[in-house]
Amino acid sequence: MSAFHPVLHLPPEVVVLDLTRPGPAPTTPWAIGRYDEERCIYTQDLFGGLRTVHMGLDLGGPAGTAVHAFAAGEVIHAGTNPAPGDYGPTLVTAHEVDDAPLYVLLGHLSTASLAHSPVGRRFAAGAVLGWLGLPAENGGWPPHVHVQLAVERPATHDLPGAVAPAEREAARLRWPDPRRILGPLY
Repeated sequence: MSAFHPVLHLPPEVVVLDLTRPGPAPTTPWAIGRYDEERCIYTQDLFGGLRTVHMGLDLGGPAGTAVHAFAAGEVIHAGTNPAPGDYGPTLVTAHEVDDAPLYVLLGHLSTASLAHSPVGRRFAAGAVLGWLGLPAENGGWPPHVHVQLAVERPATHDLPGAVAPAEREAARLRWPDPRRILGPLY
């Protein structure tokens, strides 16, 4: 695995969340939500009580925290997924990693991120792509970025961030573990 630029500059004291059980999450803004985790928190109509397996990795921090490009690439989709519990402002970027295309969805951003990184923007590793959004603009969630990889080019600025348990194995192939670019965060 190549060394990539951090997507979020996390402090040493980051809490790795366990969202498999009901109960309050820690109140620290600096947190990591795990990939391929069956979560009990998806109660919004958007999930219909069926889509419970998280297919991205969440990096939490204070609203306004910069979200960086892990590698050079291009913005291929930008838009807002406005439903409660959805991504809110979202970017999808295209990269070449190990001689193969790789696509990255960055969800729950600030609205200003869309103007900062319009479709067609080319950027270097480490470039600021956007910022963590407030709950009022990011789908109603605590500030964080949902990082989801895709091996196939997405058709739009949306990917299913959670799938039904029966779809888990196929989903892992389409949307691999983001620690491939983020490193061993947990």
